[in-house]
Amino acid sequence: MAAVAANTFSPLGRALVQQGRLVQADANAIQAEATKAGVTFIEQLVASKKISTKDVALFAANTFGVPLLDLSAVDADMLPTTLVDTKLVASKRVIPLLKRGNRLFLALSDPTNEQLLSELKFATGSTVEPVVVEEDKLAVLIKRFGETSAKALDQLMGDDTALDSIDLGAGDETQPESGAGAPEEIDDAPVVKYVQKVLIDAINGGASDIHFEPYEKFFRIRYRMDGILYDVAQPPLAIKEKLASRIKIISKLDISEKRVPQDGRMKLKLSATRAIDFRVSTLPTLFGEKICMRILDPSSATLGIEALGYEPEQRAALLHAISRPYGMVLVTGPTGSGKTVSLYTCLNILNKPGINISTAEDPVEINLAGINQVNVNDKAGLTFAVALKAFLRQDPDIVMVGEIRDLDTGEIAIKAAQTGHMVLSTLHTNDAPSTLTRLMNMGIAPFNIATSVILITAQRLGRRLCSCKRPIEIPKEAMLRAGYLESELDGTWQPYGPVGCDICKNTGYKGRVGIYEVMPITDEMQRIIMKNGTSIDIADQAKKEGIYDLRRSGLRKVMQGLTSLEEIESVTNE
Repeated sequence: MAAVAANTFSPLGRALVQQGRLVQADANAIQAEATKAGVTFIEQLVASKKISTKDVALFAANTFGVPLLDLSAVDADMLPTTLVDTKLVASKRVIPLLKRGNRLFLALSDPTNEQLLSELKFATGSTVEPVVVEEDKLAVLIKRFGETSAKALDQLMGDDTALDSIDLGAGDETQPESGAGAPEEIDDAPVVKYVQKVLIDAINGGASDIHFEPYEKFFRIRYRMDGILYDVAQPPLAIKEKLASRIKIISKLDISEKRVPQDGRMKLKLSATRAIDFRVSTLPTLFGEKICMRILDPSSATLGIEALGYEPEQRAALLHAISRPYGMVLVTGPTGSGKTVSLYTCLNILNKPGINISTAEDPVEINLAGINQVNVNDKAGLTFAVALKAFLRQDPDIVMVGEIRDLDTGEIAIKAAQTGHMVLSTLHTNDAPSTLTRLMNMGIAPFNIATSVILITAQRLGRRLCSCKRPIEIPKEAMLRAGYLESELDGTWQPYGPVGCDICKNTGYKGRVGIYEVMPITDEMQRIIMKNGTSIDIADQAKKEGIYDLRRSGLRKVMQGLTSLEEIESVTNE
């Protein structure tokens, strides 16, 4: 009977009995208790206190020639969490230590369990190399690892009762749901609720972008608020794949493709009357897929031109230009400078029952009723140039081109502006004067540029000072270096600086303020363009005509107390 019982032990248990480190009767009793409690022999052995955990680990290492590791010398935060599934860590009582090539080093207390090692080899697809550790220290780490993703997410989420009424779906409601036929319980999964929580917090916090970024040792989520990225959470590294898959499913992306970038969109229905669109972009990185989500709030396009921050004379020049029957108006600036909102605001002003408006965008960011919007699809052959040619056969009054990227698009847009259409478009340049030379460099004839472009506006977004702002003293020399004239430093206005409070999360800034350079193309500028003049020549002429460049417009915002001088200096060049 004893012999039979002994055979049920692991090789480690039998070795302890054979070498007199453990009495057979004690071994039988420990085995019976382990079976009854549903634990391993070594767990029950340690619990019985017949042998110390240190002695067991030393015995196993010496007897079976397996390396020994003291887990107290290991930084638990640096251990890889994605090499072995969390469920396997808890059920098989192992901790992943390191992976080198195809060799996976695992910490365990019993290195003699061949069945366990075979199962782990199959589950991980790697050659398993056991490393002996003390059972009590292993139990502490397993407990730490064993905090399920659901629990970790619940801690991060807090109260999620407000999520029950939220509908998270694909951006294109005409397509069938990717999750059709999936079990209903998927919708209640912690990852699903966590994604909803992240999106809602971003909207409530006034974020413009959400970044999901995987790294080797951690996984972080950042919001871009007022142009600056802020860390908001570090969820468990083990859920990065689940988060990416969830976002890709609701964005109609291919969840099996992780090698190439993908673009999609999704919609978050906050209520019966309000929905927020998200533009989703995935990027394969060294440690997983980075996902960036741009928040597209339709309400931003209906703010009205007064809310954008144009100076009175700038607003008048822009409204005059877009109200003309034909010509081209260009909006320039870097990514995230508010070009789209400015264009949509202009389209909203022009959107009347008697006007036919068509837009070609990549992609359509904000849906506007009464406007024919087309998604550009290069793979399908629907380029900006193709869409523009089709527009001209659709009897348009106003055409909006998302971006002029090449000669074909530029030439068709110019021809449209010359044949009785108002054309609105964007271009990636640093300021208004350089836009004209950029068009020339594309290959567009100066004559065509001079006769079609009627106004160019360049813009930036600066951070707006929070209500906690305070007056500050700035040396006169610094003010002059920034671009102020001697006559402007007359003491009639006071510069302000950031302070920081709970409202602005101690940054000193809350919201954005637009900084604009609005440059109508005058007769003299047309002559400079016809003579192949440079952007410097055009800028000099603009200065003569009293047009404020970006720096001057920014300095006026400082004089109005809307932002700080340091913010203007950081977003504009001089």
